[in-house]
Amino acid sequence: MRHPFHLKTLSVAVAALSVASVASAAGLDRSGQDITAFLQDGTYAEAAYTYIDADVTGKDSSGNKIDDIAESYDFFRYGVKTDINDTFSIGVLYDEPFGAAADYSGKNDFVSNEQNPSLPLTPPNGESTNVEVRTESITGIVGAKIGENKNFQVYGGPVAQRVKADVKLRGKAYERADGYTLHTSADQDYGWLAGVAYSKPEIALKAALTYRSEIEHNTQASEVYPFVDYLPAGLGLVSNRSDNIEITTPESVNFDFQTGINPTTLATAKVRWVPWSDFAIVPSLYNDVSKLNSAYGPDGLALVSYDDDQWQVELGLAKRLAPALAISGTVGWDSGAGNPVSSLGPIEGYYSAGLGAKYNVTENWAISAGGKYLWFGDAKGQIPSKTIVSDFESNDGFVLGVKVSYQAQ
Repeated sequence: MRHPFHLKTLSVAVAALSVASVASAAGLDRSGQDITAFLQDGTYAEAAYTYIDADVTGKDSSGNKIDDIAESYDFFRYGVKTDINDTFSIGVLYDEPFGAAADYSGKNDFVSNEQNPSLPLTPPNGESTNVEVRTESITGIVGAKIGENKNFQVYGGPVAQRVKADVKLRGKAYERADGYTLHTSADQDYGWLAGVAYSKPEIALKAALTYRSEIEHNTQASEVYPFVDYLPAGLGLVSNRSDNIEITTPESVNFDFQTGINPTTLATAKVRWVPWSDFAIVPSLYNDVSKLNSAYGPDGLALVSYDDDQWQVELGLAKRLAPALAISGTVGWDSGAGNPVSSLGPIEGYYSAGLGAKYNVTENWAISAGGKYLWFGDAKGQIPSKTIVSDFESNDGFVLGVKVSYQAQ
C-alpha cells in the first residue's frame, strides 16, 4: 500500500522546484541557500541536482552581435536531519550558494581579435572575456522546540564555506584593462546561521525566518595587468602581482512559509533578501592602477560591484492527485542587483514560472522532478568605470532539477 499524504505532512507534496531555485539571478546568487530540509518532520535526507541553461545575447557599444555568454551551470545540494528527541534536532546541509559562469565569443568588443587602441603594442590573440566563480558551503544546525505544544523552534549553527574565482578581461571594451587576468586560490572560512520557526501541524502550517552571516575570505590572488608595462617605472608597479585579497560573501535573510488550504492542497511562499550593494571584489593591482586616474577618487575601482540589493519572491501551490503523487507550480520574481550592471553578468533579475511533480516510490522513499522557465530583465553592461559597453535584451533561460528524498517519522 502506498503511503498517503496526510494534511499534517502535506509539505512533502512540494515537488523539486526548490532545487531549481535561481539561475543567473541578482549578483552571484545561485542556490537560494534553502534550509527547508532541516524543517521536515522526523528523520529526513535528500540529494538534489540542478542544471541551469540560460540564453544571454546582446550587442556591444560598437553594434557588434554578442552571442550567448551564459555557460550551462550545474550544482548539487544535500541535506540530512534527525530528531534526537521531541525537543532537539540536528542536521547537516551542503549547497553551492554563489557562482558565475560567463564566456564571450565571436567578433565583438569583448574578444581580443582586433587591435586595441589603448594598447597599441599588444597583438590580437583571440582570447575572450570569461568569468568562473564557485562556492561550496556545509552548514551544521541544532534546533530546539519550545513552547507548551512545541510549536516554536529556534535553530542555529556554524557554516564552512569555500570560494574560488577566475576572471579574464579581454577586448577593447575594457580599454586599458584589456588582457587583465585574476586567479584566486581556493579559500575556506566560516560564518553562522540562526533562525526561528513556527508550525501548526493540523493545518500543515510552517513558517521560518533564517539569517545567514556574511563570510570573510582572505586568500591569495594572482593578477596579470599588461597595461602596467606602459607605465613609467617610477610608479613602482609591475604587471604581475601575487597578493592577499579579501572577498566577503554577503549575509542573507530567507523567509519560508506554507499552509494547507484543504486536505490535498498546500500554498507556499518564499522571500529572500541579499544586500549585494555591500559586495565588491577589489584586487590590489587592479585597484592600484585605477587610483592613477584622479576621476576614480582615492579609493579607486572595484573589479566587481553592484548598486542594489536583491529581493526575490516565489509563490506556489502543491496538489495531491493520488496517495503517492503530487504536482506543484510556482511563479517568481527577482529584482536583480541594479541596472546598468557588471558586463560579467548582464541581467536585471527575472520573472519565472515552474512546474514539478513528486512520486512516493515506497512509504519512505520519493523522487521529485521540476523545471522553471525564466524571463530575464533587459540590462546594460558596464565596466568598473561605469562606462556602458553593451546592451542585452529579450533573454531567457530554464532550470531543471531532480531530487531523491527519504523520510521516516
